[in-house]
Amino acid sequence: MKILHLISSGGMYGAEAVILNLCGVIQASNQHQGVLGIFANANLSLHEAALRAGLESHLIPCHGQFDRSVPAAIRSLVQQTGADVIHSHGYKSDVYAWLALRRTPVPLVSTCHTWYDNNLSLRIYGAVDRWVLRSYDEVVAVSGQVQDRLLRAGVEPKRVHLIRNGINVRPFADAVSQRRQRQEAGDAVRVGLVGRLAPEKGVDVFFRAAAEVLKEFPETQFVVVGDGPDRAALEELRKTLNLEDKASLPGPRGDMPHFYGSIDLLVSASRQEGLPMALLEGMASGLPVVVTSVGQVPQVIDSNTVGRIVPPGDPSVIARAITELLRDANLRQRIGMAAQARIAAEFSADRMAADYIHVYEQAVQEKSR
Repeated sequence: MKILHLISSGGMYGAEAVILNLCGVIQASNQHQGVLGIFANANLSLHEAALRAGLESHLIPCHGQFDRSVPAAIRSLVQQTGADVIHSHGYKSDVYAWLALRRTPVPLVSTCHTWYDNNLSLRIYGAVDRWVLRSYDEVVAVSGQVQDRLLRAGVEPKRVHLIRNGINVRPFADAVSQRRQRQEAGDAVRVGLVGRLAPEKGVDVFFRAAAEVLKEFPETQFVVVGDGPDRAALEELRKTLNLEDKASLPGPRGDMPHFYGSIDLLVSASRQEGLPMALLEGMASGLPVVVTSVGQVPQVIDSNTVGRIVPPGDPSVIARAITELLRDANLRQRIGMAAQARIAAEFSADRMAADYIHVYEQAVQEKSR
């Protein structure tokens, strides 16, 4: 079976990591193949990463907000690749795939990573997306919250599947030894956040929490990996909070396993989330985590043994959780090791791929009827 993934990528974030992990595991099985179709007017980091990983990846010409030529380009790509299933990610891909293939025998599958209702445009796009998904053969939600929104939008329950994200743990195996070497060398403790610089990720909350933590631990360094529309506002907030020497915004990173080895604690301050891939990657790297109770996160951090879970939007609560872990290096190590074991046991890419293969097979069977 050949699966064509369609995405308008904004950079190397959660959905992109899911696609790479999924295609990598499927490719290694020698039974199925994942192929990528990426809109050419979006970020091309995923296309480049896929090619480096030995995956087949194609660029779909696209111009402006709506390009009438895109449906024909998608149909041509389906024919060129011989795809048996179309797997779209995000509202733009969902709508274009539906326009291109709704009257064809090719099954349509979508993964809904989450919707962000930050403004009127995004709320409209989300509503249109969920309406289109009512016609899809199978729809995957990465969290119970996303699943509920799909059901409320009228997607048939039998077509909705809850599949938790999973990762390939092998690339993160060396992060623990890298971190230990830094600690033995006496490097400053570093607290990291990975995510798009946008309101839903709560980077502003993270910076306000950092300002409080520095009152007790003034040598701590904070770093945010990612890029997005809020960069200028966050740079200004960093200046206002006098964090310019203590918090950095280096932009996206292509070497995430090395980054996780360079920090001692990972924070996710999201206001809204599905299941952040950075959380899974950080835990696989042996990091203790402080995360907000959004989306599927409470199902991952369901006890204090693998991290600390706090309400969203409260810098003081996040600061207290960070401070607790900074006070005790042995506690950080114990929690990090427990987190690593949890990911290996329950959130592997192999498990995720098996769940998706079942959905693909179901979509093919349903379409053939």
